Amino acid sequence: MIVEHLNLVDFRNYATADLALHPGPNVLVGSNGQGKTNLAEAIVFLATLGSHRVSSDAPMVRDGKEFAVIRARLVHGERRVLVEVQLNRQGSNKARINGSPAKTNELPRYAHVVLFAPEDLQIVRGDPSSRRRFADQMLIQRTPRMAGVIADYERVLRQRTALLKSARARGIRGEGLATLEVWDDKLIALGSEIIHARIRLASDLQGPVTDAYAAIAGADHRPQLEWALSVHGGDPEEGDPETDDPRGEIADQFRTALQARRSKELERGLTLVGPHRDDLVLRINDLPVKGYASHGESWSVALALRLASAELLRAESPAGDPVLILDDVFAELDADRRQRLAAITAGYEQVIVTAAVEGDIPEALHRHVVRIHAGTISDERGPSTSSGTQSEAEGLANDA
Repeated sequence: MIVEHLNLVDFRNYATADLALHPGPNVLVGSNGQGKTNLAEAIVFLATLGSHRVSSDAPMVRDGKEFAVIRARLVHGERRVLVEVQLNRQGSNKARINGSPAKTNELPRYAHVVLFAPEDLQIVRGDPSSRRRFADQMLIQRTPRMAGVIADYERVLRQRTALLKSARARGIRGEGLATLEVWDDKLIALGSEIIHARIRLASDLQGPVTDAYAAIAGADHRPQLEWALSVHGGDPEEGDPETDDPRGEIADQFRTALQARRSKELERGLTLVGPHRDDLVLRINDLPVKGYASHGESWSVALALRLASAELLRAESPAGDPVLILDDVFAELDADRRQRLAAITAGYEQVIVTAAVEGDIPEALHRHVVRIHAGTISDERGPSTSSGTQSEAEGLANDA
């Protein structure tokens, strides 16, 4: 897949922006704070329906505006697809595909992107939510309908947790909690589907992660991926180990764990069992990466996870290679890892690299150069592309 053209309206620091992109490597160069990462973020949103920088959509809308528009022309072989999304400060986002209204969760069917960013170090060193976010964004790219499953689970989780808080405040126990069982059923059905999908993902990533880690680090440290599940009796979110035999049906284990922790849930007003409490445990040399791995090893694991994700999408997608975005990554790496990463990624159909210092980009990726300064985009091999008109957003805005 190729992103041929990107258009933004009122997105981050851009009132309007147009960016032409080429097959092969594209380098976006600009000092920190000029807007190069905003361009990467916009492309990633189309593929994952989220940002790698913020947890909500509102910060992506330019100050003083009610909505932003991301529009991209994608090339799949001989086919071109125009995808658009309007990010609203309030209310649901809206999407169009080839000019026709569509559900936003249909966008990942067309946009396939893998992002490498400095924030990736949090996947291996941060709290469990960083690893869950990595996995769930990959699930959405791999199976776009999972966007709806995850959204439904989060809605049910909010409802169930609100009921627990209300019961705690009012001192309700026993038969007064009959409504909770209805939410238990919904939580179990949706949560079990997410857990199964995550387990499959970890299994399918294992081989590619092993290969990618060896390619990046130049050593085989036997990287391993395994989910610690709250349905097994512990609480990975709080570092508690699993207590039950992990064999058996997830749904049955889920229900048993909910019943076992009911009193503690009522005491705390929290839902303590489900995929929102799970953790993806990463190991090298049979030791947890978090707390034991060096800085270089941690970076190698983070890069290996992204490279493995790209390889998995490349193998499964009829659209071809995903677009690789390397956002300010080379500044974080030593010279050896820079060269190794460049050599591995240069063969993808399209690579987008952002950097504050042009000299950080290895020669293998130093091709089509675009310079960005204060929201102005200048293509070294073409005319200025910092133009655009408000009318380009009217199609979506009129549907608001």
